[in-house]
Amino acid sequence: GHYGRGFTFLRRGACITTTMATVKLMSSDGQEFEVDKQVIQMSVTVKNMLEDITESAAIPLPNIRSDILEKVIAYAKYHTENSSAGDDVKAKFDQDFVKVEQGTLFEMILAANYLDIKPMLDLTCKTVADMIKGKSPEEIRKMFNIPNDFTPEEEEQVRKENEWCEDR
Repeated sequence: GHYGRGFTFLRRGACITTTMATVKLMSSDGQEFEVDKQVIQMSVTVKNMLEDITESAAIPLPNIRSDILEKVIAYAKYHTENSSAGDDVKAKFDQDFVKVEQGTLFEMILAANYLDIKPMLDLTCKTVADMIKGKSPEEIRKMFNIPNDFTPEEEEQVRKENEWCEDR
């Protein structure tokens, strides 16, 4: 028989919860995602929003597309459910997680930053840092399609000012 909302009565004094608390998130393109509350609380932003709302309306995330939100949820779900897994196991997941197109990686950085999921932000930023490590400014510009808007004189000035931080 039933015993209150979300509980199934097994025998006297023994109940198991049948419903996990979930949260609805709405992506910028109008897609709704239902996520385990415990999982999405990895996001400090969402965790704080949850303290302010009581009704079960979807939390709008106006600057995160559904494809990116899906990745964020997958990250949070994996790391919540496997929190006791070995570092090497989690590292393998993280490695595969960031094997995405450059544009997607940047969107993931913005989402992790907005949602305040520090481990995901660290991971995605480190991935970009590793991509540019040891490359010249010219190579980096080419890699990220950044136009060079410095005059040769300005470039020389910047180079002089930053000599101290170059590996020699």
